[in-house]
Amino acid sequence: MDKKALIVASGNRNKIEEIKSIMNLLDWDIRGAGEFDGFVLPEETGTSYEENAFIKAKACVDSLKLPSLADDSGLEVDILDGAPGVISSKYGGIEGDSKRNIEKLLGELEGVPWEKRKARFVCCALLILPDGYTHTEWGIVEGYVNFAPVGEKGFGYDPIFVPNGYHKTFAQFEQSEKNKISHRGLAFKKMAEFIRSITYGNSSL
Repeated sequence: MDKKALIVASGNRNKIEEIKSIMNLLDWDIRGAGEFDGFVLPEETGTSYEENAFIKAKACVDSLKLPSLADDSGLEVDILDGAPGVISSKYGGIEGDSKRNIEKLLGELEGVPWEKRKARFVCCALLILPDGYTHTEWGIVEGYVNFAPVGEKGFGYDPIFVPNGYHKTFAQFEQSEKNKISHRGLAFKKMAEFIRSITYGNSSL
């Protein structure tokens, strides 16, 4: 039997591979939106994680007519009143430029002591089916912003985020270890459980 198609509304290869690893849906052909010629992801113009995830997943469903997943994630720093938050991916001025994003954030936290560098990663994972049914899951992990980037693994803000209970950044974690506790890991494990719980038809897969 052919595998069922599930689209991840993202052009970030690292994110797509991470999601596939987390979900472990062996009966599904999980593909990134960038694999489809002519399809261009819309700009994220929402004011919340959920709005941005919806914009991307809805565009995929409307164009490709296949079940589509999207997520929007952000790093929220308490002393910066929750910034960078929903604009995390373009905080430094250029969408997806992690180096600039990190440099700007660390510059704003210069001189701030460890105990005041509390932060959290937030992930909203959103699924839309071709019949319009929508399902959302959330993942949140608390931690601190490190004083400098450390580690070569991961992507985004991983080199400066130290989760509670650990003494290393996400960029120092092995992928399997990170997936167990990360915001994206928590959100997409719950999403995978939901997908496994339903079958195709009547607002279902």
